Amino acid sequence: MFATTIAGSLPRPDWLAEPEILKGGWKLEGEELEAGKKRACEEWIRHQEAAGIDILTDGEVFRTHFVHSFLKKIEGIDQSKKTLMGIRDNRYDLEVPTVTGPVSRPAPVFLDDFKFTRSLTDKQLKITLPGPMTICDTIADDHYGSRPDMAMAFAELLNDEAKELEAAGADVVQFDEPAFNVFMDDVREWGIDTLNRAVQGLKCTKAVHICYGYGIEENIQWKETLGEEWRQYDEIFPSLNKSHVDQVSLECASSHVPLSVMSHLSDKQIMVGAVAVTADRVETPEEVAATINEATRYVDPERILPCTNCGMTPIAYDIALAKLYALTAGAKIARKAL
Repeated sequence: MFATTIAGSLPRPDWLAEPEILKGGWKLEGEELEAGKKRACEEWIRHQEAAGIDILTDGEVFRTHFVHSFLKKIEGIDQSKKTLMGIRDNRYDLEVPTVTGPVSRPAPVFLDDFKFTRSLTDKQLKITLPGPMTICDTIADDHYGSRPDMAMAFAELLNDEAKELEAAGADVVQFDEPAFNVFMDDVREWGIDTLNRAVQGLKCTKAVHICYGYGIEENIQWKETLGEEWRQYDEIFPSLNKSHVDQVSLECASSHVPLSVMSHLSDKQIMVGAVAVTADRVETPEEVAATINEATRYVDPERILPCTNCGMTPIAYDIALAKLYALTAGAKIARKAL
């Protein structure tokens, strides 16, 4: 009960990459960079084991961005053709690479990195992939002419990648879909379909991570407009409950998400975000336990996995590490209370 995990990323050490910044550049090159990534991965595996995390990840330390690190290995994308595009329903603008032809995956993207991580531990291991809808909201289209069509094409590639990761020993494959709480109508009309295609045929645990966004000032400003209660999940969770995924995440620590929205997910395991992506403080174990206990009002304890709100790349290394210990200590308190 209350098996702990993390949503995805962990801070890359400051000797490896520019710290506390999304898409922070590498500080090493060539063979030194590849060796540095492996060293950082092993350090975080050992940290998670020492903290008592039950389902580990590589902390995404091999990547600079949760979407673009995957897309760089995909054919049909012109990385040099930059298109100015509104991201997350025009919340902010970015110049992004452009899809100029049918997308294909000539070789596995994350398989070698995952095999290395798998060799480091016998504990359960999660690997994260970008979700099809979020990919389509992060890259420009000059070929398909339809977001649903492009998303389905990416879903097929993601499914191939996920099956190879499962065969290599992934216990959990998680798809990151922050776009799900922006385009609610699209989620219901075609987003769930593309997510189902991405997980098709997988026998491992299938998860989806949805969040309100962290580490970008535009996200912070947007959240300030949402009022005292963030109820976007009310609109998509009923449909998501009918999807083929097993686990759904939501941020509960220091957020305005009412935990009652979990009631829509009666058939899913819930990754309950019990530590926030905040750089200024570490939650106490008692605060973590209180969040978990509050979640049990709406979800059977057997379906709760205490988790981080989101990836923790934007915060300091030592703060993130302390939050892992708080997470497991809080889960222990909540477990004992039951």
